[in-house]
Amino acid sequence: MSRSTLPPEIRDLPVAERVALVEEIWDSIVEDEAKFELTDAQKAELDRRLAQRASSGSRGSDWADVKTRILGEP
Repeated sequence: MSRSTLPPEIRDLPVAERVALVEEIWDSIVEDEAKFELTDAQKAELDRRLAQRASSGSRGSDWADVKTRILGEP
């Protein structure tokens, strides 16, 4: 959300109160997590990715390699 889309009564709260509000919202999402269901398309995509991961035999990259790629450091 950009600054213009937040209701002014939220935007005008002090930062600490906005952070507390976000935490409350997040907690409410976690409480309702059991009600959240993936679509069939999302489930199929997750299955596809898991199968690809299982068949690749790769364990991924270690932190040093990832950091080098991100930061461009030797």
